[in-house]
Amino acid sequence: MNDSDQHDSDRAACITDLTRYLGEARNYRQAAAADPEYARRRDKLRNWQASRLAATHADLLASSRYKAAATFFLNEVYGPKDLSERDAEVEKIFPLLTSVLPVSALRALVMALEVDALSERFDAAMVKALGRRLTQEELTAEEYAVAYRKVGQRSSRELQIRLIGETGELLDSLSHKSFIRGALKMMHGPAQLAGLGELHGFLQRGFDAFRGMRDADEFLEKIVGRETELMRSLFTES
Repeated sequence: MNDSDQHDSDRAACITDLTRYLGEARNYRQAAAADPEYARRRDKLRNWQASRLAATHADLLASSRYKAAATFFLNEVYGPKDLSERDAEVEKIFPLLTSVLPVSALRALVMALEVDALSERFDAAMVKALGRRLTQEELTAEEYAVAYRKVGQRSSRELQIRLIGETGELLDSLSHKSFIRGALKMMHGPAQLAGLGELHGFLQRGFDAFRGMRDADEFLEKIVGRETELMRSLFTES
């Protein structure tokens, strides 16, 4: 296989993965939208998880160097933000996006969407496991831990955390490529006019956050290390 064939093969693989993860996340969101009570419980779970993330990584959020990257990661990659609009925009321009973006940028988008699809899957399972506990005024850490172990899927949890690190590494690498920064800058106006502001904003915020850090190694080590340690503790508690 020559370089051109490999490039085409890599692009085709990205397209297949993007289609799958977009569809999976969309199905979970549509199920939530169709059931108001389920949607309320899902929102409560996500708010609880958002508070946990903010507490675990409070030092990164307070750091002048890491604040932008931490906010982006904990809200838009690994956190509770509703990404329906972003994903709808990806689907809206899917043929153009997959033909114009370089394969490296497509890979970053694939990983971010896979993390999102995994989050939707885990949240759906957690809502089911917690049941009426999510109608109480407060959800306790113990109740959350019991449901977490009941849901299981440890290998998928490990995959999600690994993907977070790999997404960050790729974004860090791409953020230093001048042609990508230039393309994003030129796309700002047309993206707004075309109704693609959320997708463009997601990409721009990610690139800006990592470029501003200069070196993401320590940041990513802390995020991945802490989330891995927490996952292990949740699975070993009795």
